[in-house]
Amino acid sequence: MVTGGTRGIGAGIVRKLAAEGAVVLTTARTAAVEELPEGVLFTTSDAADPDAASRLADEAVKQLGGVDILVNNAGGGQARPGGALDIDDKAWQDVLETNLLGAVRLDRALLPGMVERGTGVIIHISSSSAHVPVGPLLHYSAAKAALSNYSKGLAEEVAAKGVRVNRVSPGMTETSAVDAVIGDLAASSGGDRDDARAALVELIGGIPIGRTGTPEDIANLVAFLVSDEASWITGADYVIDGGTLKAV
Repeated sequence: MVTGGTRGIGAGIVRKLAAEGAVVLTTARTAAVEELPEGVLFTTSDAADPDAASRLADEAVKQLGGVDILVNNAGGGQARPGGALDIDDKAWQDVLETNLLGAVRLDRALLPGMVERGTGVIIHISSSSAHVPVGPLLHYSAAKAALSNYSKGLAEEVAAKGVRVNRVSPGMTETSAVDAVIGDLAASSGGDRDDARAALVELIGGIPIGRTGTPEDIANLVAFLVSDEASWITGADYVIDGGTLKAV
């Protein structure tokens, strides 16, 4: 199962896993508007809805018989160019529900089946901004940092039960969500989109490799981590950001 799999990074992951032979069920808040790869199953689900996880778990059992691989990809947050003081309670609650609690609830619903079978893989799509907060997305950065902390703890708890849990933390990746952030910054500054894009790249510290990421870049890493080739990897955080993060 891949949540939020009809566009951006999620869609890239869905395409890659389907191409590798997995039977994939993906989700989005609204009906899929883009054509899904052949054989990919779909159901609507909102990660911010507290009641969605149990329904989605039931749907997974119904359509798949169970879930061996769970990619918690659904997430996002609206840029607030004014910074911390521009982020109200509702904005904080929305990003926490979508980026943290949605994953927590779905893990809680699907983990028992993995533990019962003695095998399973969970991937949490975090963000490089969990390590280096980005001002206009401070609430998003904080929510992803919380997700990373939770993911690390969960990995330790379930490792001996046959379930591996890892994080993938993308940097600036060319998706519609990033495009929306660029639009927000351009509107607030009165500049054009190219200037806003350059400002965002500068804000995150530059990209040494010289280009932004693609959904396929992230999907290739996820496909490795869910495979048997990564059977001794758990509790890890893979930052994939073109070299942006400077910390050792």
